[in-house]
Amino acid sequence: MANSQLVMSFAAAVPAALLSGILTWAIRPLMVRIALAKPNARSSHRVPTPQGGGIAVIAATLIAATAVIALAGAADLKIPVAVFGATLFIAAVGFADDVKHLHVLPRLLLQGLAVAAVIVAAPETLRIVPACPLWLERGLLLLAGLWFVNLVNFMDGLDLITVAEIVPVTAALVLLGWVVDLPPSTTVAAAALFGAMLGFAPFNRPVAKIFLGDVGSLPIGLLAGWCLLQLAWHQQVAAALLLQLYYLADATITLLRRIARREPFWAAHRSHFYQRATDNGFSVSRVVSEVFALNILLAALAIGAVMTSSPAISGLLLVAGAAATALLMRRFSRRAPFPG
Repeated sequence: MANSQLVMSFAAAVPAALLSGILTWAIRPLMVRIALAKPNARSSHRVPTPQGGGIAVIAATLIAATAVIALAGAADLKIPVAVFGATLFIAAVGFADDVKHLHVLPRLLLQGLAVAAVIVAAPETLRIVPACPLWLERGLLLLAGLWFVNLVNFMDGLDLITVAEIVPVTAALVLLGWVVDLPPSTTVAAAALFGAMLGFAPFNRPVAKIFLGDVGSLPIGLLAGWCLLQLAWHQQVAAALLLQLYYLADATITLLRRIARREPFWAAHRSHFYQRATDNGFSVSRVVSEVFALNILLAALAIGAVMTSSPAISGLLLVAGAAATALLMRRFSRRAPFPG
């Protein structure tokens, strides 16, 4: 990454953090009135808590990223209009679901439109597997993107857990700009999301004063997924998988288990490994700390996978990340040795 890009990333992260914190504080009273999440049998919280904090996170991310990109004025630094527009659209869908529950089918269709806008807007020269027909690769990416935005939503069920996921992912994406020729707008967007999540964190730490809500988790999934897709398009598939591995593994394995048991997999539940951990005696802070530690390890492995020129070593690093993820999920599925 050129020094100018590092400066731009810093210039995006700091204002995004400040703006996110200010906006979260400002909108919380309104969210108490219109978007209050009441506890139920599947909830991890015990008292009614406002959701909708994602409004502040997404607003801060897009404002900071757009301002930095626009002010930079470089010919190769363009605002990804389709991506930012799709992010706003899917945030609106999420907010509608937060305030008034939407049925599964229209919700998925609207989410699919947002993901499709991002995929279709990408140049046809961006390929992961050039030998694969373009229509098939883009179709698979559409399905993968739709799953990713939903799994981020599914996994956002514990205080601070999405902060513990997204902060290491976006920090690693910024650092990877040193060695991967990612579009500068991608690095700036990752830095802005990094800062916005940090600004939101004090309000979401246990016991949370406000949740992200679907208005936050869905667009965060879309933005993070787009950044990770840039890595894959630059032939860094192992790194892209490693950075998201815990959320991807927990959500996907849980979904497959529920389908195998013929459970209504679209319904709310408490089957995720991080949820089972709290049922097994792990405190919320402990679960989040261990997820954060794993994600730091996965980020380090992803950076190592990018730094090496050996596909075999990249594969071994991916296996190591998968093993570490499996060990943590196995630990969460058992009784805590020292509850608390």
